[in-house]
Amino acid sequence: MTAKILLVDDDPDLLRLVSIRLIAAGYEVTEAASAEAALNALAVHRADLLLSDWKLPGMDGMALFEEVRRRYPALPVIMLTAHGTVPDAIEAISHGMFAYLIKPFDGKALLDKVSQALLLSSPPSLNHHDGNQTWRQGFISCSPVMDELLAEARLVAVTDASVLIRGESGTGKEVLAQAIHRASLRAKRPFIAVNCGAIPDNLLESELFGHEKGAFTGASQKQNGLFLEADGGTIFLDEIGDMPLPLQVKLLRVLQEREVRPVGAGRAVPVNVRVLSATHRDLQSLLLNGSFREDLFYRLNVVSLALPSLTERREDIPLLARYFLEQVVERYAKTDCHFAADALSFLSTANWPGNIRQLSNLVEQCCVLATGPMITLAQVQKAMATESAAILPLAEAKRLFERDYLERLLRLTGGNVSDAARLADRNRTEFYRLLQKHDLAPAAFKADISA
Repeated sequence: MTAKILLVDDDPDLLRLVSIRLIAAGYEVTEAASAEAALNALAVHRADLLLSDWKLPGMDGMALFEEVRRRYPALPVIMLTAHGTVPDAIEAISHGMFAYLIKPFDGKALLDKVSQALLLSSPPSLNHHDGNQTWRQGFISCSPVMDELLAEARLVAVTDASVLIRGESGTGKEVLAQAIHRASLRAKRPFIAVNCGAIPDNLLESELFGHEKGAFTGASQKQNGLFLEADGGTIFLDEIGDMPLPLQVKLLRVLQEREVRPVGAGRAVPVNVRVLSATHRDLQSLLLNGSFREDLFYRLNVVSLALPSLTERREDIPLLARYFLEQVVERYAKTDCHFAADALSFLSTANWPGNIRQLSNLVEQCCVLATGPMITLAQVQKAMATESAAILPLAEAKRLFERDYLERLLRLTGGNVSDAARLADRNRTEFYRLLQKHDLAPAAFKADISA
């Protein structure tokens, strides 16, 4: 989809020169010789960017900007200005103008500003010009580090290699897995995602590999596992570091032999599936303490992709915030809502321990509680300060609760695993597995009881 730019200047020579540069760069340009003509053009045709001279006959560029901000608050504005109007332009930036260029300017500076404005303000379909970007749906980015990562993902997608995706919670590991699947030769076959840390250990084998009727208490009918459901396609094993050791052995056998044996079945069933996996944990440390099998690690880690945290791609924060805001406005059928410039600036420099998921939650809260069309800096700061901005996903909250519970048991029993397991109503083997899952060493708590 070609971006549409409305260009306003009363100098016909400059109007023509800038128009030629923009058209040569692949944009669609509508020309206007006055602010009044520009407003009439906006009333008839959609524009993705307004590029205007400051000095215009009649209504000047500042007055045009204020009217456009009132009528079309989401439309980015770049102003062409002389040195004498720079202080006014700087003031306008604080009220939402995207940028200004001081005359005379070179063509590269102009195109850079235009590209940045469109990336930060236009729908995702305008972010890329090659028209073949549906595979990376869900990635809203103008960051070089993300471009490099997605280029690697595109290369590996066309192979059948297993991929281990690493990254902090909330960085979009499942979104990347889906993108790899869409770019692969398996794109028309199923994509199945399973969180290994969210399913109880005694049910995970049945969920993955299926079971026969009567295989265990409650197995009232035969059930295909997720591997068989993904046959011909891709299975994504999230939080693979939480998988118990006995099941790791069975997963390794599936990867080696390309067949699964449902619980209670007398024979194995062939399966053709690509395995993508992800973790926020340090698998190298799990290898060292023996809670993750080395042979399985090398089977899963044929290719490793590391998703950057949101603080490593800060240039994407305004783009993501606007994208999430558009979604929330549509979901709640609200009137148009947009961020004040200083609010976006604050978001871009804030700390985001919860990464993209946390940013999405905060944007939704700001939009829902907004009383007017503009989300102010004060509203964003208030939202950042509330507990609701830091609400964790259920799986992460359960993980933190479980670790805290185990620590309390170990402190209470002075690191005695038998006593702790009895209080938790679990056998020693299962309790040890829980301790390994959370990297807890009973010996570290042996001094607590005497204290």
